[in-house]
Amino acid sequence: MEKNLILSAAVGYNFNQIELFIKSLKKFNSDEICFIISKKDSSLEQELRKLKCQVIKTNISKKEIQFKRYEIFLKYLTSKNYKKILMCDSRDIYFQQNPFSFDYKKPINFFLEDHQIKNCPYNSNWLIKTYGKNEFKKISEKTILCSGTVIGERQKIIDYLKLITNHIKKFKYKKKLKYLLTLRQDPEGRGCDQGHANYIVHKSLINDIALHSNHKGPFATVFYLKDLNFDKNFQLINEIGEPYLLIHQYDKRWSEFSEAVNLVKRSLYIK
Repeated sequence: MEKNLILSAAVGYNFNQIELFIKSLKKFNSDEICFIISKKDSSLEQELRKLKCQVIKTNISKKEIQFKRYEIFLKYLTSKNYKKILMCDSRDIYFQQNPFSFDYKKPINFFLEDHQIKNCPYNSNWLIKTYGKNEFKKISEKTILCSGTVIGERQKIIDYLKLITNHIKKFKYKKKLKYLLTLRQDPEGRGCDQGHANYIVHKSLINDIALHSNHKGPFATVFYLKDLNFDKNFQLINEIGEPYLLIHQYDKRWSEFSEAVNLVKRSLYIK
């Protein structure tokens, strides 16, 4: 029987930063977990091996891995057989249930936030400086799509990885000339894979997809989530009263999540 796979990156992280991700996932799921890590992360590798996680070692830096992870994922998957794959961030995610337990109707699934692109300065900037103002305007009223959680069938995930790697190579984030000529950091930020993901999906460059609501869907991206409702067990629940399977960006709302997260950590014997 084909297994599912959880794919993530942890380059430059220490184990404490991803312990909650791994242990909360393993509480509900026994599928394979694979992390991209740095060849220098020997102590992290030891801890991951103890927990039966797979690793892909790379020389790519922490700053570059956000974009480069897609090439690495693509290369890894071409020689593997899995039923479904969850590609996600790791440091700011924990699980409340098995992420594969939802009845996904489409071969690839994306998860929306609660803001139009034009109302978010970060997403607007990424798109304008990567694709230009005219292309930005065409999708500016669409709802932000979170690039940090994508789940789907193996072949469709591969199709998406090919698309996004090609776009990352073709469309570069355009810094102002004065920042190109010096080592100074552009105060308006730097490029982000989320700009590419939103462009690809909202321009319908990939078909047969599902877009899941942040209010009623199975995953919560909480940065812009308006209403946070917890049940008696401190699980975050959606509008239809069901616990989200996965919580993303909880650290951005720490004052509201601290009690719930600390309870989960205690239950998993995490200090």
